[in-house]
Amino acid sequence: MITSIEQLDLTKQYTYADYLKWQIVERLELIKGYIRQMSAPSREHQAISRNLGRQIDAYFYARKCEWYSAPFDVRIPRFDKKIEKEVITVVQPDICVICDELKLDKRGCIGAPDLIVEILSPGNSKKEMREKFEVYEEAGVKEYWIVNTLDKNVLIYTLNEAGKYIGQRPYVEDEIMNSFTFPELSIDLNKVFI
Repeated sequence: MITSIEQLDLTKQYTYADYLKWQIVERLELIKGYIRQMSAPSREHQAISRNLGRQIDAYFYARKCEWYSAPFDVRIPRFDKKIEKEVITVVQPDICVICDELKLDKRGCIGAPDLIVEILSPGNSKKEMREKFEVYEEAGVKEYWIVNTLDKNVLIYTLNEAGKYIGQRPYVEDEIMNSFTFPELSIDLNKVFI
């Protein structure tokens, strides 16, 4: 039984079926089969997530879509096959919104959420900026927000018709930001950053 990350070969590719067998306390994600350790979120990170969550919840309350916050497994299948051995990417976005209830099961979400929010923390920005960007774009996540806690801004990326992300201008801490996928979802950034 695998109970510690030290028992795993970090250079090896794993699947979701492997991930389910592990009894590891540390938070992990699989990006294209490779293990990525997650650090415990800071107080600031948690506060920003909570502040965003309040506004997201107010919008989606009594609407068809559901939103979830980490830890919540989002499994991204390879070649759109919904069988566990084909899933090599398992992420735990800070916040995600899923509108297709068929993507939800007792383990989380299988397939691309409609909106993903990742909050940068020292040490995870490379992963969020490059690896997850690529994974989310390839999976077809319609809208991806990257929240920069240091610069107090939000970058929004939306998928175009060719399935490629197009970046919007940065939204800064004193602005009201609207989602492109959910245009009536307004986020008052004055109430997000602490």
